[in-house]
Amino acid sequence: MSPESTDFLYPFIEGDERDATSLLRDLSASARAKAGESTILVHAMRERWAATLGGAAAAMAGRVAAGGRVLVFGNGGSATDASTLAALLSTPPRGRPVAARSLVADESVVTALGNDVGFDLVFSRQLIAHGRPDDVAIGVSTSGDSENVLRGFVEAKRLGLLTIGFAGYDGGRMATSGAVDHCVVVGSDSVHRVQEAQAALGFDLWERLQRQLGEPAA
Repeated sequence: MSPESTDFLYPFIEGDERDATSLLRDLSASARAKAGESTILVHAMRERWAATLGGAAAAMAGRVAAGGRVLVFGNGGSATDASTLAALLSTPPRGRPVAARSLVADESVVTALGNDVGFDLVFSRQLIAHGRPDDVAIGVSTSGDSENVLRGFVEAKRLGLLTIGFAGYDGGRMATSGAVDHCVVVGSDSVHRVQEAQAALGFDLWERLQRQLGEPAA
């Protein structure tokens, strides 16, 4: 691996670095700084979006009480966050399990749809197949502009699902979409910090849902 391949991660490391002590010191300082940035951002976003998360959790509780399920989706790192949130909902460490599935979990379905009808439709087609009016659709996108996530929201809204979105940067098209009932925007231009904060806010949404369902999450 060439030194240039990691420059974007550790720009302070010289390509010919040979001093292990100095290198470890710089890496440790970088990790602490990034952790500090993440902590500050998460705290700020929790305060900024407390009312939105509370409203989303209350609306979710009504759907769940009526027998609804939660369908979660996203791309790349957001796909991992979607699967993590679906697992947290369906197999929680405590509290009440909620029926949930990740629309990125079945690679056969995702690749078949991507190959046969186009990647932009991999979530909307699954929502057509699985979505019911009492269900909840949660889409995650770092940019807020992921075409397949946005199309998924449009289809979910048409079917009568409750829609909740997590975006980053300035929210992109997700923030202004009429197909998204509750949108949480992590105001950062760092992909890493956005995804870290989105994961934390997803956990907050779960905790709030648990309280709405009468199951203390703590």
